[in-house]
Amino acid sequence: MLSAELKAFYMVARLGSITQAAKKLGLSQPTVTTQIRQLESQYSVELFYRGGRRMSVSDEGARLLPMVKTLLQQEADIEFFLRNSGQVQGTLRIAATAPYYILDLVKTFRERLPQVEVSVEIGNSQQVLESLEEYRVDIAASSQLLEDSRLVRRVLGTDPLVLAVHRNHPLAVHDHVPLSALAGHTLLMREAGSTTRQLTEDLLRHANVNFGPLLEIGSRESIREGVLRNIGISIIARHEVPHDPQLRVLTFEGAPQIAEYLYCLKERKGARLPAAFLGLAQEMAGC
Repeated sequence: MLSAELKAFYMVARLGSITQAAKKLGLSQPTVTTQIRQLESQYSVELFYRGGRRMSVSDEGARLLPMVKTLLQQEADIEFFLRNSGQVQGTLRIAATAPYYILDLVKTFRERLPQVEVSVEIGNSQQVLESLEEYRVDIAASSQLLEDSRLVRRVLGTDPLVLAVHRNHPLAVHDHVPLSALAGHTLLMREAGSTTRQLTEDLLRHANVNFGPLLEIGSRESIREGVLRNIGISIIARHEVPHDPQLRVLTFEGAPQIAEYLYCLKERKGARLPAAFLGLAQEMAGC
């Protein structure tokens, strides 16, 4: 079977990078490189044109790509069927942008179906929705509003964006600030692909606010630690700010509500475990 090699080919073709493909597959770069070379060598075919750091798909690779995509989708469908075919057992895979809403659902879900295994991975909105579209998870929770006819969407909850600052920060003497007050201050933000980052950049751009040096940090926990050390300030959802005497939470002008959505592929919404989880989400939302 060529499953591993074809997965490596598909991911490199989609991302144009062995480094990014290895990260997605949870493999080392040499392993992915070896898998691609083995596939090309075994069948005497050139699947990629190598040039600089980016790899572009060859003509042969472009013809192969849709066949591999169909094959991998069939494999995901078989695996999904097997995981959901038991009466009481199975595995539900979830990806979420934050633990706050989803873990309450997971707790109740596990209490009702204790023999079902549940895995939860955390990432930004882009990563989470890609995992769902690529059949790597069954359910996705994201703050990004996505209009897609292939998806079922539920609202998990909403929360206002606030400004988190250290208690010794100059802005900490205020309860409410205009956006112009952020000018010149170091701003801690998530990586590209984060909905909160996109909202923050849009807010400041529309208000013509030029903030100080941007410090990009790849997780909510690290951003909170950065604020606790008075490295900078951050715009963040209210429920993500921990109760800590070192922190001050300020409201700010034009702060929007940020929603958390639950997504599932329509083709899988009727399967036993996703259907049970979606039903629970609707039930708890009505409480």
